[in-house]
Amino acid sequence: MIRVTELKLPLHHADEALPASICKRLRITPRELIRYTIARRGNDARDKANIALVYSVDVAVKNEGAVLARFKRDRDIGLTPNTQYRPPVLAPAGVRRPVVIGAGPCGLFAALILAQAGFRPILLERGKVVRERTKDTWGLWRKSVLNPESNVQFGEGGAGTFSDGKLYSRIKDPRHLNRKVLTEFVKAGAPPEILTEAHPHIGTFRLVTMVESMRASIEELGGEYRFGTRVDGIDIQTSAGGERHVRGLHLHDGSYLEADHVVLAIGHSARDTFEMLQAAGVFVEAKPFSIGVRIEHPQSWIDRSRFGHEAGNPILGAAEYHISHHCSNGRTVYSFCMCPGGTVVAATSEEGRVATNGMSQYSRNERNANSGFVVAIDPAQDYPDDPLAGIALQRALEERAFVAGGSNYHAPAQRVGDFLAGRASTSLGSVVPSYRPGVTPTDLADVLPDFAVAAMREAIPVFGRQIAGYDHPDVVMTGVETRTSSPVRFTRGEDGHSLNTRGLYPAGEGAGYAGGILSAAVDGIKAAEAVARSIVA
Repeated sequence: MIRVTELKLPLHHADEALPASICKRLRITPRELIRYTIARRGNDARDKANIALVYSVDVAVKNEGAVLARFKRDRDIGLTPNTQYRPPVLAPAGVRRPVVIGAGPCGLFAALILAQAGFRPILLERGKVVRERTKDTWGLWRKSVLNPESNVQFGEGGAGTFSDGKLYSRIKDPRHLNRKVLTEFVKAGAPPEILTEAHPHIGTFRLVTMVESMRASIEELGGEYRFGTRVDGIDIQTSAGGERHVRGLHLHDGSYLEADHVVLAIGHSARDTFEMLQAAGVFVEAKPFSIGVRIEHPQSWIDRSRFGHEAGNPILGAAEYHISHHCSNGRTVYSFCMCPGGTVVAATSEEGRVATNGMSQYSRNERNANSGFVVAIDPAQDYPDDPLAGIALQRALEERAFVAGGSNYHAPAQRVGDFLAGRASTSLGSVVPSYRPGVTPTDLADVLPDFAVAAMREAIPVFGRQIAGYDHPDVVMTGVETRTSSPVRFTRGEDGHSLNTRGLYPAGEGAGYAGGILSAAVDGIKAAEAVARSIVA
């Protein structure tokens, strides 16, 4: 078939306009068009008065070779890529089972690929099954009761379970591994339109049932889950030639699990595990991440700013935004993990600390939009002393937020008007914050570093010129956003092994190689493939 991209049609086009556009673009008659399917659909809203839908389609035509020959120099017309996934190798008989640590998107797909290839992996997860974990998470949101081992960060499904469920990424994907991820999600119960929408998302409630379905598939293929199982130590042996190799794992209950191929998919908040691995000599280095707040606007404001008179059109859905500004103090401020029609959620995993994140359901129909409003920081400038110094910075900010919020897991919040004026908020205005268990009006300048405050104050009016209402005085900011990405990278070689420890395969967000559900899942596939190749080598 032929893939045709960048077909633009008016937002309110008739059904017959798409096949007519295909024929015109390929310079064929309707009789030569056999069939077509939509590969992707997005929108172009740069001109709010004339919003267009943008299609990529796969087309079957008569005399395909002749049609392709006419467009051999046209980058928008070519053969439909083969996106079918095949495991690189299959498991031989009698191999020791590989181990995957962590049941987030990365670990889930690492285990799934290994199971589909016959390796019968063991998956260790420190938290609980997703239904029980959801109850514990609601315990923090509703009653201010935190379970450090079962929360937004830890448990089946990983941090992405309580998110917008975004399934798009800017990663380069020449092997179309993202298609494998989306296909498996649809098998597990995701809406089929995630295969065609340019910016697909799922939402928290659907993610819960999908995670359960994928667990069942892994177990049916011989995989084994062990919940409530934290890895507290790693057994590394050094050969006579000086090569380090994983031999086993020490578990929290005192037991020992022999393992010589271990996928490290621990997520970006497993700080105690980061410390354990560094103590064991596993190579780790600091990496950049970002800090800031969650900022909330009425979703209707964002819709009007982005879509004009088409705001509320069900074809367009809830509007999103992506903005950034390079500040005069050298810092970059940008939006992060924007959640249309969603809520700000308590995302801490440690007692005596407050951290925020954003979440939305598939419908995206809550009153407010929220986004991370964050400042990029860099190890060389901001935490140069130790690979784990970024963790110390995160903890310090989260502790300040806990105290500023009232020391009861309420979060510190401030009106934008007060923040720009340099005064504490004593009350909130027309924008009602969605964070639960609640917020305490205060001065976020007492919580965040001075350089971040200065950069954010400079960026807000700039963003207000790009999105109407962004800098409205009643817009509310809730702190702190510190878990944007892992502050460390467990560096690996081209073969997937840790840079200095054979048999350990760092992967996903916690290892510093992904950001979001899709990229973490793709990295999990790559880790599984590296394990499989190493076992059969």
